[in-house]
Amino acid sequence: MSGVLQLENAHLRMRIDPQGGALKQLFSLTFQRPVLYDAANPAALFPMLPLANRVAENRFWLQGREIALPQSPVDADFYLHGDGWLKRWQVVTQTDSGCELQLRSQHPCGFDYLARLRYQLQDNVLHATLQLTHCGATPMLYGLGFHPWFHFDARSRVQFSASGYWPEGEQHLPQAWQPQLPEAADFSHPTYGRDEWLNVCYSGWSGRAQIDDDVMRVTLLAQTPWLMLFRMSGQPFLCLEPQSHPVNAHRQPGQPGLVLLQKGDETRFGMSIVVTTSPESG
Repeated sequence: MSGVLQLENAHLRMRIDPQGGALKQLFSLTFQRPVLYDAANPAALFPMLPLANRVAENRFWLQGREIALPQSPVDADFYLHGDGWLKRWQVVTQTDSGCELQLRSQHPCGFDYLARLRYQLQDNVLHATLQLTHCGATPMLYGLGFHPWFHFDARSRVQFSASGYWPEGEQHLPQAWQPQLPEAADFSHPTYGRDEWLNVCYSGWSGRAQIDDDVMRVTLLAQTPWLMLFRMSGQPFLCLEPQSHPVNAHRQPGQPGLVLLQKGDETRFGMSIVVTTSPESG
């Protein structure tokens, strides 16, 4: 892991790898516990750009043009989560508690961008922000997001609100949107949930999710109505992924949440992870 940056303040410690612009670790010095799961994953947190998740048939239509997305070196069928998490970023600035990374990426399909990624510790909060500028002469659609792997075990409870969700279908693509959440996908009250595979996207998310254990509360904040949840049976993690658009938005009517950028236009996305004392600790 040559080049990994270790940054900290009095509350949190993080390790950042320019490869993939990834956090390898987010650890609470206050509670002496991991915030993000970092045991065997290549990353505990990574950025998603220039899109999040998957697009059906790995292609979409824009202004009468069919856009064939690039082939991914890690997925045979999809341009999974884009390419920002697979490329090496340049370290632009670094302080004791934060850094800014930069990535220039171009593809024949029309993605042509300069991205800046900032991680900053401020007291008991990690702020993560993405800024993407389109550099190509032809307009292009963009979407952004973050993919954190939260530490989540039998002591943990998660809670967030949503107005509906897309059940998972074939090839991990969404089925028709449903306004009613089944028990297995309903986290409106604090719960561990079921120890089983779950890989779904929510709409109408309030922009806030909380994970509590017997000592620590971790709060995820992001200004977007779309949240992806992923978990696997027997694994001590829970992915809560704020995205600027729902899964397969490129193939949905109106392409919700995606932004069409002209040359020089930019889009931004941010999230915060707040670490405090759990109410259960008392």
